[in-house]
Amino acid sequence: MHSKIRHWLLLLLAIAGLVVGGCDSQQATSSPRTPSNPETTQPAITNSPKTPLNTASPNSTASPATATVSPTTNGNPQLNQFKNLPRLEGKATVVITVKGAPITIEVDGTNAPITAGNFVDLVQRRVYDGLVFHRVVREPQPFVVQGGDPQSKDPKTPVEQLGTGGFIDPVTLQPRYVPLEIKPKGATAPIYSQTFKLAGVQQPPELIHKRGAVAMARSQFPDSASSQFYFALSDLSFLDGDYAVFGYVTKGMEVVDKIQQGDRIESAKVTKGAENLKQPGKP
Repeated sequence: MHSKIRHWLLLLLAIAGLVVGGCDSQQATSSPRTPSNPETTQPAITNSPKTPLNTASPNSTASPATATVSPTTNGNPQLNQFKNLPRLEGKATVVITVKGAPITIEVDGTNAPITAGNFVDLVQRRVYDGLVFHRVVREPQPFVVQGGDPQSKDPKTPVEQLGTGGFIDPVTLQPRYVPLEIKPKGATAPIYSQTFKLAGVQQPPELIHKRGAVAMARSQFPDSASSQFYFALSDLSFLDGDYAVFGYVTKGMEVVDKIQQGDRIESAKVTKGAENLKQPGKP
């Protein structure tokens, strides 16, 4: 009985670790960023195996959801309010190299255009090159491998600070956050800025947390994902509807399985579909 209680406590802690916690404008809070600590409603990422934590949380006034509405984007009015963010129209292939071994990811902009666009844009900016996987949870069961904190490029960054950072736009010097974007199965468009529970959605997402899924870590605020992402090490259906999956590992999952905390991303490159990335203000 005690062992079962301990198992669930560890699992809850892991989910909390997916959450990027709330800090200042340049920090992500260790909260629900699927690989760190997915909370039940909106997982907060704290070093627990149940939530992808992302401790960098946006200021209440900095949410991209407040963007001005303009003409429709590709027939989807919902994308108008996020017109200041890059988007992926279609699919792209990204190859991440760790310890000389490639991990191939199919990034799905068809079902998650903004989340996928943000990731591909950061890859093209070479933001991920040299970053550390700061959170790896395999006990009490395979959970997530999480990385993407820009602070981790500096080896002098204190370990306890990793998991609190996000991407800072070099032009505006402001943090970039993307909305929670999850498309219900069979729907024509994603739901934005709400978990399925809050939106009253009953069906599963189009992109589910199966083994090999790649998703964004975030804080307790739905629209707080930035650069931190995680790999699902097993089927994690309890995260569906709370965290945004934007692609899947198509080759090299055995490499992901060997990643240890502290391992660095040697490089991340777009090898196919770069033309599908659309930048703000450009057709």
